[in-house]
Amino acid sequence: MTGRIEAVLPFWLDRPDVEAVQIAAAASQAGLTGLWIGEMASFDAFALATAIGTRAPGLRLKLGPLPISVRTPVAVALGASSVASLTGCGVDVALGASSPVIVTGWHGREWWHSAARMRETIGCLRPILRGERADYDGRHLQSHGFRLRHPLPHTRIGVGAFGPAMIRLAAQLADEVVLNLASPQRVAQVRQQVDDYAAAADRAAPQLTVWVPVALRPGEASLRQAANQLAIYLGPPGYGEMFSDLGIPFELAEQLCAFGSAEEIAARLRAYLDAGADTVAVVPVTAEDPAGRATLRCAAESCRSTAPHKEAAS
Repeated sequence: MTGRIEAVLPFWLDRPDVEAVQIAAAASQAGLTGLWIGEMASFDAFALATAIGTRAPGLRLKLGPLPISVRTPVAVALGASSVASLTGCGVDVALGASSPVIVTGWHGREWWHSAARMRETIGCLRPILRGERADYDGRHLQSHGFRLRHPLPHTRIGVGAFGPAMIRLAAQLADEVVLNLASPQRVAQVRQQVDDYAAAADRAAPQLTVWVPVALRPGEASLRQAANQLAIYLGPPGYGEMFSDLGIPFELAEQLCAFGSAEEIAARLRAYLDAGADTVAVVPVTAEDPAGRATLRCAAESCRSTAPHKEAAS
């Protein structure tokens, strides 16, 4: 069994915004080396990543998934390059569709969720990250078009994938496929699809990462925090369809999360890795565990306890 354990900054609505920085420090102290930094209603992802990189150096910062309807490829590349230059940290990026509420309601932009738009975005972003001049059509230009002053040739591009079209595109073009709130069974299905599509495209299959909410010995407050957050995902396209047969939020928590004792959490994380995930990214529940310190230590230890059986570990 191979696999890595990383951390995700959660955006719990009932916790102080600044806890994000404390969670990042806790992840670093636990020995985890990868940290996912998304974006909701609190901090700009690039600004938060810069603050974290200066306070917890050594983490590889994985930004996103960032909605392709809100940030252009130039904005994504410039933001990632800024974070890397200002912190010295390695930086990866991930792209996604987000939701109509955020894209249209918050930003006043047309919501793009098509594989064709994602293909265009990756086609433009990848040469820019390499330091080449390119316009939005991905053409290589000699005298105009944007070019990074500080290229990121080793930055990986991930895709938050839902549905067969986006999964197929991610398998063909991305370096990493990102799943959020998926059961081990769903991970196994996507793993097979990604492998098949990549083989048909004659390329190595991208890495598969799944975000999993985790709580060590959760009480009522932790269960309520997780359930309330899960309920938010029932409405947006993609998530709602996936959850249609899984029940109410409390029932969802049992299928999509890793809750319980240290032993139960370790077994659950192994189930995701055994299903085909290359990385399990832990989303710590913090209602009764400030900054997720105990949860992140538990997750890191579960990775180390199985390290002799792995080819890669955090």
